[in-house]
Amino acid sequence: MNVFEAIKARRSIRSFLDKPIKEEILLKLFEAARQAPSASNRQEWRFVIVKDIKMRKKLATATKGQNFIEEAPVIVACCAVTDNHIMTCGQLCYPIDVAIAIDHISLVAVEMGLGTCWIGAFYEDKVKEILEIPAYVRVVELLAIGYPKKIQDTSKERLPLKEIIFKEKWGNYYLEEKT
Repeated sequence: MNVFEAIKARRSIRSFLDKPIKEEILLKLFEAARQAPSASNRQEWRFVIVKDIKMRKKLATATKGQNFIEEAPVIVACCAVTDNHIMTCGQLCYPIDVAIAIDHISLVAVEMGLGTCWIGAFYEDKVKEILEIPAYVRVVELLAIGYPKKIQDTSKERLPLKEIIFKEKWGNYYLEEKT
């Protein structure tokens, strides 16, 4: 599978087989994260890998009732050890950098036959308490990882290119309609 095929095949999976993920596969996922770019090479990302069912059940209580979290064999708290550096463009770098690392994980997971689901609906304070994450660390996302119960439909609704890219300035569509 090439990268573009993985991008097209990636889906948010919310139903997982009761099948553990081999350690060497997990390490490959996090090697992909480690290779992700980051602002000024800050590498602020950190990951807490949760496999224990009791811990996954506790995490489910912090995710607004997303009980599929208990089902996934691995839940990852995707965190940042950050000084809240703001890039010249005015954006905090840690949420963007962590997101890039998560995307690397997600795409390699697809290649390995795994499914993932990014989870942003959670209470950070509860996740920190459950996982004993220090106050100075930010929990950016949770990530469910596992083998999908069923093959997902590979079609997904996306805006056409002509609606999302402009040339030279905003409003000049890059792909003009040919009349």
